[in-house]
Amino acid sequence: MSETPVKHNRKLLFLIAELCQAARFCRQDSVFCEGVTFSQFLILDALATQGRLKMTDLHSVLAVEKSTTTRLVRPLIERELVRREKADHDLRATYLLITAAGKETHQRVWDCFTEFAGTIRGKIPENDRNDVYRTLGIFLDAIRDTSSVCSCNPNNSRKLKNERSEFNII
Repeated sequence: MSETPVKHNRKLLFLIAELCQAARFCRQDSVFCEGVTFSQFLILDALATQGRLKMTDLHSVLAVEKSTTTRLVRPLIERELVRREKADHDLRATYLLITAAGKETHQRVWDCFTEFAGTIRGKIPENDRNDVYRTLGIFLDAIRDTSSVCSCNPNNSRKLKNERSEFNII
């Protein structure tokens, strides 16, 4: 006997709520490691892997508004982990570059994250990992695709990216 839509909806509600609670540390201002928040670590990681990056490109990497990106970057600049550089061709454009101290901090936070990720991986049976990652990716894509068109969402005119971030594990 198949479940009713109401039961499926209730399961989805609780699954989304638990997912939000489990991932809350990623979007709060609490320190993740080495005095860096998780969002700031994403910035350091993007700069460490991609080199010079336009400030405007970070908005989409972080999936936040411009003012939030600025607020997240400012402490990294103050700690001299990141530096700003004006573009030669457009004085309005700002590039960010990771400093030597930023690379060192990135490596220490990466080591911390590696331990964290290893603990998570250890709780997922090895034979199921790829299926879990793939299924979670499908689920997240479904949420992204649907959240921008939901009639109950007052911000439904805002379109979310219909592509996976390069930070996904898939």
